[in-house]
Amino acid sequence: MSTIDNVSLALVIVGALNWGSIGLFGFDFVAALFGGQMSVLSRIIFSLVGVAGLWSITLLFKEKVPAHHDHR
Repeated sequence: MSTIDNVSLALVIVGALNWGSIGLFGFDFVAALFGGQMSVLSRIIFSLVGVAGLWSITLLFKEKVPAHHDHR
C-alpha cells in the first residue's frame, strides 16, 4: 500500500471511531478536541476524513498482489 493509502486508512479509522463514540455515547471527540463542530479546525478534520473515505473506495478496486515469502 502507498503512503496515501495508509494515511487515508488511518483517517477513515479516526472517523469510524468518532462516529462510534457519537452513536454509543453521544460524544464527538473531534469536536471536543478542536473547539466544537463548527470550528475551522474541526471542519478541516471532518473534511479530511470525508476525502479519505472517498479515496478508500479505490482500495476496493486495486489489484491485490500476494505477499512474497522467501523460504530459505
